Amino acid sequence: MTKVLSRLRLHHLILFLALSGVLVTLGNAYVASYRAQRELLIANTLEANRVYAAKLADMTDQFFRAAQRQLAYSAALLSGAMTDGETLDHETKRLLAQSDTFNSVAVVDATGKVLANAPQSLGLVGRIVHTDGVAEALAQRRPLITGPYNAATDRLILLISQPIFSAAGSFQGFIGAAIYLKEKNGLQTQLGEHYYRDGSYLYVVDGQGRLIYHPDPSRIGERVRGNPAIDAVTAGQAGSRGLVNSRGVPMLTGYAPVPVTGWGIVSQRPLAATLTDLEQQMRGVFWDTSLVVALTALLIGIFAMLIARPLRKLAGSASRMDADSTLEHLAQVHSWYYEAAMLKRGLLKGMGLMQERIGRLNKESLTDPLTGLYNRRGMQLMLEGLEANEKPFAVVALDIDHFKQVNDNFGHDLGDEVLRVLAEQMRQASRQGDILCRSGGEEFLMLLPDCAKAGARELAERLRQQVAALVVEQVRFTLSLGVAVWPGPEEPVKAALKAADQALYQAKGQGRDQVVVSAGS
Repeated sequence: MTKVLSRLRLHHLILFLALSGVLVTLGNAYVASYRAQRELLIANTLEANRVYAAKLADMTDQFFRAAQRQLAYSAALLSGAMTDGETLDHETKRLLAQSDTFNSVAVVDATGKVLANAPQSLGLVGRIVHTDGVAEALAQRRPLITGPYNAATDRLILLISQPIFSAAGSFQGFIGAAIYLKEKNGLQTQLGEHYYRDGSYLYVVDGQGRLIYHPDPSRIGERVRGNPAIDAVTAGQAGSRGLVNSRGVPMLTGYAPVPVTGWGIVSQRPLAATLTDLEQQMRGVFWDTSLVVALTALLIGIFAMLIARPLRKLAGSASRMDADSTLEHLAQVHSWYYEAAMLKRGLLKGMGLMQERIGRLNKESLTDPLTGLYNRRGMQLMLEGLEANEKPFAVVALDIDHFKQVNDNFGHDLGDEVLRVLAEQMRQASRQGDILCRSGGEEFLMLLPDCAKAGARELAERLRQQVAALVVEQVRFTLSLGVAVWPGPEEPVKAALKAADQALYQAKGQGRDQVVVSAGS
């Protein structure tokens, strides 16, 4: 041990400790950056899958409603013509030929006997069919979309049926169209266009959790158990979550129900595919910072040599305490404090790039992801900047009237769209340099630097009128707004915010959809 210690050099120790500090700090910053980016990517992917599933669920719902309208039209044509074989045959062929929606069409009388079918190769005419779908259609005597079942042709199908009534109102049978779940048709085309090579895919389940559509046709008809996304969507819920699929692959999943059928659309992307770009980006960051680390190491080595050199002189002087020049030598050694400061500056310079990168990531935490406006944290930073610069500004506090009713009556998706539209209207109404914030759920704030009360009131009124004239998916909404002014450092900023807030509540109390200006400064 003594031999090892006798060979150690001070500049080696300094270099080791300094580099360890740099690497640990860079490592912590690297990990923090990776975690922040990872959480953001996962959140964005979950939201994208949820929105995508909702959109496809709506398209599927429209597909089935259109199919039901086609059959309803045919049922009306065939009322009173159930004994006219030529008419029945013509109508089944027409329905099958007019689009790729159905794989087969049949007219069945009240006893379950097939009177006409297309294509004729099915050979069902004259037969009494006892399948689950036919039995359900005969029993229900109403427009119906069945669950999957095995047809008389031993295919896995679902049946869309429309009852046929005579002019007197008696039940004569039904016209039914079959969709073969494992063969090409309009439904397969609509769902099959959404497959991606990165492992993302979607599938459809019925109300019992059976697969209606899946990129792997062999799995169609399979009942999936223990999948929380399927459990939620079959209960009529829409949302997103991370889960492990039946093949053991971690997935980021969005899901939405199809109201007309009770089915569920599930869109998912592998977690690994989502993080691939992040890993490539972080590798780029690693190589960029490696150059900085290499330059920093060189500087630390030089500084370590500069530190060790005076200390060696100090040791030499200590061995000659009785020499006349010892005091002078000690005075010269005292300059090592300056070298220590230079080392610190070099380390701080080496950390500059990483701190800048972290700063850019922190900026994302200052904005509201839905509207792109500043969130409460960003708003507070902006207020502190205005106050520090002693720059007067006007405050416009605004709130969407009866916003809870929009969410309750039309759903949170439309509520989110209303918030996004309002944010865009705020941007259009404001000047460059104005600070736009979302301070709460449906509460917003506009900070207008160097704007007098009259100008702020004019802007608020213009925004109110713009919003009142809008229609967002057949929904109208209005704003209540309060205006106040912060004149400068002689008054607390909080007082101006409170005044604007009180003016806002006064506007609500006076009937909403109006602008109230604070009587104060």
